[in-house]
Amino acid sequence: MVNNLLTMKNITKEYFGNKVLNNINLEIAKGEIHALIGENGAGKSTLMNILFGMPVISSTGGYQGTIEIAGEPVHINTPHAAMAHGIGMVHQEFMLIPGFTITENIKLNREITKENIVSRIFGKQYESLDINKMNADARTALDKMEMGIEEFTLVAGLPVGHMQFIEIAREIDKTGLKILVFDEPTAVLTESETQNLLSAIKKLATSGIGIIFISHRLDEIMQVSDRVTILRDGELVVTMNTKDTNTHEIAQLMIGRKVSFERNETKNRTLSNDTMLKLKNFVVRMPGEDVKGVDLEVKKGEIVGIGGLAGQGKLGIANGIMGIYPAKGEVLFEGKPLKMNDPKGSITAGLGFVSEDRRGIGLLLESSIELNTVFTCMQIKNSFLKRVGPIKFKDTKKIRAHTKRMIKELDIRCTSSEQRVGSLSGGNQQKVCLARALTQEPKLLLVSEPTRGIDVGAKRLVLDHMKKLNEEQGITIVMTSSELAELRSICDRIAIICDGKVEGILPPDASDADFGLMMSGSKRTNTEQGAIHNV
Repeated sequence: MVNNLLTMKNITKEYFGNKVLNNINLEIAKGEIHALIGENGAGKSTLMNILFGMPVISSTGGYQGTIEIAGEPVHINTPHAAMAHGIGMVHQEFMLIPGFTITENIKLNREITKENIVSRIFGKQYESLDINKMNADARTALDKMEMGIEEFTLVAGLPVGHMQFIEIAREIDKTGLKILVFDEPTAVLTESETQNLLSAIKKLATSGIGIIFISHRLDEIMQVSDRVTILRDGELVVTMNTKDTNTHEIAQLMIGRKVSFERNETKNRTLSNDTMLKLKNFVVRMPGEDVKGVDLEVKKGEIVGIGGLAGQGKLGIANGIMGIYPAKGEVLFEGKPLKMNDPKGSITAGLGFVSEDRRGIGLLLESSIELNTVFTCMQIKNSFLKRVGPIKFKDTKKIRAHTKRMIKELDIRCTSSEQRVGSLSGGNQQKVCLARALTQEPKLLLVSEPTRGIDVGAKRLVLDHMKKLNEEQGITIVMTSSELAELRSICDRIAIICDGKVEGILPPDASDADFGLMMSGSKRTNTEQGAIHNV
């Protein structure tokens, strides 16, 4: 009797002479949740591209090794072949059509039709959609996810958590689903949405579906998976039972070295009393992250953290300062009023910004790393250009040299500086966003969720680089993050946002209880108040 739903044996893949996978073995049992983890560039995406028959594999010479489904050898060279064998994938970036209803998205390319007068004469291609049957199927899939939303609702405007569940519903609606791959499914979800999703994944596994769960969030790995396979530099490091390990061991195995977010104090570091940025009654209309009147001061040379629960307004602050969303109130930068709702003016004044939405507003996905790195400077500061008479040209040599330096400093995993940004992993795309902001040589750097979707080793590198910028170049940094441990590791002070306002400001060594109470908006006692450094 065959216990494994999926067996991948000795999978090897080369790209243009560069071996990115070397004899990888992976087994998934019926009803198992199997975590697949590793740093960006470890080979996870390539392995899943092979499993799902993505064109990038066949167009680059295929792969070596074998794949078995329920003990039977199979050859998967297209996504359609993968789906025919019962393999589904929920991608990190949503693949929904906003103008379609939930039902239409779930049943896309698998529509149910019925005869009509025209089709009886001219053939099946003229049949009508059987909306009632399609809605019924969609309702069944949504009910399995315990989603109460109506199936005929338009996708446009829905919260990202709903969209993620719709992606899953589309996969489980497919006939004969055996194996379901989740690629960073919680990257854009709130804490409550994440817990709902993890519960749904466990429920799917109890129905006998084999789950491959890819995530950089090690606490989720520990919470949801049965076994974990770790890849590093295209090699299989280990496969083990999750109950026999812990987050610290997994992190060390992933990167081959010990990683810690412990705070390292810098000796002889002095902070200025000069105010670099001052917000007074600052209001921002950002959907899901409204800011309702923030007062905050940032001293020159500080690293100030902005934390809080999802949806409380922390992300709206930087977006409002940069003019991405409508804002009002008073913003003083170096003692001078900053014009509201003017992104170009903010950059010209000396502000740099790394958005949490790297694909939406952060990057030119079809352009090279080089262009993404220097584009803003070319537009606003006329940098990286050379003039021949009245005509300006790109200074390609200067652009390439600068981009290669940023690639090295930020450890951007790529084939060259000319690689298209859309083909990079999510974590490396985030690093390109940071490279572009740093290229502007800002006086103050606003960084929102800088490590979202980045593996634990790369997180430490990005945080260390920001600390280095602060210490060696004197750049003032305001870092917004959902990861409290990261804020505590490099920030001088951490402002907690609750219900669109500053609930209070804590030192990084404040207790977990202080942070928890403040994030929840709970009324603090006088004793707790004494530990809090108010604005």
